[in-house]
Amino acid sequence: MPLPPTPSPAHRRARAAPSPVPRPSRRHIAPLDGLRGVAVLGVLFFHAGHFDGGFLGVDLFLVLSGFLITGLLLKEARARDGRIDLLAFWGRRARRLLPALAVVLAGTLLLVWALGPPNLLRYALDDGPWVAANLANWHFVADRVGYWDSAGTRVFSHLWSIAVEEQFYVVWPLVLCLTARGRGGGRRVAAVAAAGAAASLVLMVVLTTPADTTRVYEGTDTRAFSLLLGALAATEPAARLVSRLGERAAGRWSLALAAGIGAYWITADGQNSPSVFRGGLFLHALAAALLIACLARAPRTPAGRFLAAAPLRRLGTVSYSLYLWHWPVYLLLSEERLGLEGAPRTAVLLAVSVALAVLSKVLVEDPVRFRARWAKGRTGAVALVAAFAALAALWTAVPQPRTGEGSVDVTRLGPGGG
Repeated sequence: MPLPPTPSPAHRRARAAPSPVPRPSRRHIAPLDGLRGVAVLGVLFFHAGHFDGGFLGVDLFLVLSGFLITGLLLKEARARDGRIDLLAFWGRRARRLLPALAVVLAGTLLLVWALGPPNLLRYALDDGPWVAANLANWHFVADRVGYWDSAGTRVFSHLWSIAVEEQFYVVWPLVLCLTARGRGGGRRVAAVAAAGAAASLVLMVVLTTPADTTRVYEGTDTRAFSLLLGALAATEPAARLVSRLGERAAGRWSLALAAGIGAYWITADGQNSPSVFRGGLFLHALAAALLIACLARAPRTPAGRFLAAAPLRRLGTVSYSLYLWHWPVYLLLSEERLGLEGAPRTAVLLAVSVALAVLSKVLVEDPVRFRARWAKGRTGAVALVAAFAALAALWTAVPQPRTGEGSVDVTRLGPGGG
C-alpha cells in the first residue's frame, strides 16, 4: 500500500514562524514509521493465513496516508497564501509510487509467465492494465471478483488499495485548493473531511450485502472515510483539540487506543464479522486517526517509543514495496513448489518479500525520488510515459495462455460419444 513518508527533519527549518497549534507535518514523527511497520506486518500474516484480523492493516495504511498527505498539503497552503502547486504535488506522488509499481507489474508478469499456472497468467494479463490505470478496485468490483474467496487466483488482487489511494491523491488536493484558501481554511477543510467521512460510512452501511462484501470493501466511495478521518486529524481544529491534552494525557490515550485497536485486530474475522461493515471499520479508522494525532502530539510516550523502535521503523520504510511484492511471492511460492507448509513456508515467504522490498527501495524508489534529476519536470513526464508504453508493449508480447486446451476430449461430445 502506498504511504507518503513522514516529513524529514529538514522540514523543521522551513517556515519556522511560531504557532500555538502543533503542526505534525512540520517534523519527522518516528512512531508513524513504526505504525506503518505494524500495518504491513498485519497484512503479511493475514495473507499467510496466520492472522484473521490482519486485513485491518490496510485500513491503518489508508488513515496514515490521509493524515500525512493532508498535513503536507496544508503546510504548503499556509506557506503560499492558500495556493497549492498541483502539478508539483502530483509529480512528487508519481516519483514516489509509480516506478516501484511499474517494476512490480513487469517483474510479476514475467515471473508468472515463466513459473505460474496458466490461469494465474490469464488473470494477470486481464488485471494488469487496470492496475496501471489505478482503477483496479473498480475493475474487480465490476468483474464480481470476490476479494475474500477469489484473491488466490489473481496476483494483483491486493493492489485494489493502491488504486483507492491514487484516486484520493487526484481528487483531494483539488478539494483543498477550493477550501483551504483565506481565513477559516483549516475549519473548512476539517468540515469537508468530516462530512465526507460520514457520507462514506452511510454508503458502506447501505450498500453492504451479506453474500459478498467486495463492493463496499474495495469501493473508493465506501472506503474514503479512512482517508478522510486521517485527513481530519491533520487539520488545525483537530490539532488544537489534541493540543489541550498534556503530554501525559496524550500518552495515556495513545496506550488505550493502541490496546483497543490491537484487541479489534485479534477478534475481527474478515467478512465473517458482520459488524465490520456496519460501522466497525469506521470506528477502527476513527481510533487509528486519534492514535496518530496523539502520537504526533506526544511521540516520546511509552506507545511512541515502542513504535519508534528500530525494527518497526525499518520495516515501515520499506512498507510500500513490501506490500507490492508480497502477494505475488505468496502465490508463486506455493506449498507444492517449496515443499514446505505452515511456519517454515511463511518464514521463506517473508524473507523473500522483504529482500525484494529492500532491493526495490535501494535500486528503484530512492534513486528516482532523491537523486535522478531527469525524473523531474518535463523529462520526468516523458520517462513516465515511456515506462508505461514499455509496459503496454510487454503486455501485448506475452501470449494469452490456453487454459482449457487438453482438458476436454471433443470427440466424445457427439451423440455417440457416451
